[in-house]
Amino acid sequence: MDVDEVRRWDARAVETSVEIVSHVTSRDLQRATPCAQWTLGELLAHMTVQHLGFAAAAAGDGPDLSRWRPHASANPVAAYRAAADTVVEAFARDGVGERQFWLPEISTEFPFPAATAVGFHFLDYAVHSWDVARALELDFAPETGMVAAVLPIARRVPDGADRLREGAAFAPGLTAGADSADFGAVLSLLGRSPHWHPEYEPRRV
Repeated sequence: MDVDEVRRWDARAVETSVEIVSHVTSRDLQRATPCAQWTLGELLAHMTVQHLGFAAAAAGDGPDLSRWRPHASANPVAAYRAAADTVVEAFARDGVGERQFWLPEISTEFPFPAATAVGFHFLDYAVHSWDVARALELDFAPETGMVAAVLPIARRVPDGADRLREGAAFAPGLTAGADSADFGAVLSLLGRSPHWHPEYEPRRV
């Protein structure tokens, strides 16, 4: 995908994530998520700061990790919505498509082309939308075009020993379903079981 196409899909993924996060209440913040190390509140804090970090990278910030450290918010849903607006606006600015992005959580040695960096963000938020939906026991079925756009990115994410280290973005890939062409393949490639669900009574919306 060229940078304009990936920006369009990324904006759609972020919009979808905001729709799903809007269902979160304070009672939900301790729910388990498919990201085994995080409660839903911790996942939202991560998602929020990632938006802000990517927005800073789009604005030309260097490899400064301080922009990427999550912090608690009194209103995590409102904080998430504001951060989502910030990153979509940052990616849409003139000239961003030609910029190099520093992503210090991935590398402090070299920056990434805009299309690659926005592709990382798109993949994250397509998957995190599913993470939040599953934590809330809500359905999430991304549109066919989004799946077709994100699947090649998921297939390019390196697998192997790095995924076993503490703080790794993804768990080792699962072979079941990884060769198909649906969203379950995206999840399997990134180490998530499409059949994950919380172990307690689901909330109804």
